[in-house]
Amino acid sequence: MVQQCPKESEEVIVTTLVPNPSGVRDCDQEIKKLSSSTVNPSGLVDCEIIDVEDSEDEDSDAVPMYVKHTEAMLDEIDRMEEDEESEDPIMDIDTSCIKDQLSVVEYIDDIYAHYRKTENQSCVSPSYMAQQPDINEKMRAILIDWLIEVHYKFELMDETLFLTINLIDRFLERQVVVRKKLQLVGVTAMLLACKYEEVSVPIVEDFVLISDKAYTRKDVLDMEKSMVNKLQFNFSVPTSYVFMRRFLKAAQSDKKLELLSFFLIELCLVEYEMLKFPPSLLAAAAIYTAQCSLLRFKQWSKTSEWYTNYSEDELQECSRLMVTFHQKAETGRLTGVHRKYSTWKFGNAAKAEPAEFLLNP
Repeated sequence: MVQQCPKESEEVIVTTLVPNPSGVRDCDQEIKKLSSSTVNPSGLVDCEIIDVEDSEDEDSDAVPMYVKHTEAMLDEIDRMEEDEESEDPIMDIDTSCIKDQLSVVEYIDDIYAHYRKTENQSCVSPSYMAQQPDINEKMRAILIDWLIEVHYKFELMDETLFLTINLIDRFLERQVVVRKKLQLVGVTAMLLACKYEEVSVPIVEDFVLISDKAYTRKDVLDMEKSMVNKLQFNFSVPTSYVFMRRFLKAAQSDKKLELLSFFLIELCLVEYEMLKFPPSLLAAAAIYTAQCSLLRFKQWSKTSEWYTNYSEDELQECSRLMVTFHQKAETGRLTGVHRKYSTWKFGNAAKAEPAEFLLNP
């Protein structure tokens, strides 16, 4: 809305100075119609309010300059309001589950706050392998790559795989193991994880057979006793899988994003150097990297940042490592994860293009 004076108008002479070659300025007189009203006794001009839109119907040449300026100002205000509305809002991801008692919506934030508080207690030192005289990082990688294939063959739950790797690392941090017993540690850890997570648990003989009878039933049971004592029966730990389920929900993921995220994080299970990152960061970085790979540009929503408690900048180091693992997954020495995620069951997630642009800071 702008102010416009009444339609009674008077002619006003506007004098314009025009320089001529002699240096003497001539005066051009221009007659303009100015809207005005009679001056009241106070000396003020009475004006009436009109809508800017009404003036738009008139000839554009006749629209006063102050009207045009007002229109531009209003357009700018509208644009700013649209920008504010288009900003990424933080969604409540639990609204749809409020009637589902198993989702425990009333406590879910407290549960994950507890997971974040305690996750470091279940992490291992990223240099623990230095105290192992007979095994090294490469042997660990070979073992885990093989266990991922065993896990796939037995059709076990995802939770079981992540807990298995956690038990192996925590045990190796506390106990010196000779090379010939490393595979025994692996199958025993998977047996324990199955007992904790699975409804139907493979029998001991299944693990003896899968390890080509390199160990006996007694060997497995003896190692089981040793492991539970060293770990003090503590199997309730927040692994990366625990955070993945929550963070994928925050990312409003579809099946394609979910499978690619799990492909990337399982590649990290094999890599010893990824032990320096906490499980929650690994989960968030896997989802971020998968989004970038699928969309071909950087994507990290305000909702994801809120629920993961990680900014995009905090994910960069871990994400770049994931991209390098993705690049060499097919041609590397250990290809168990790539073969698993190259199947129809896992949506051929391994065939997605790596987000190589993330490697350029």
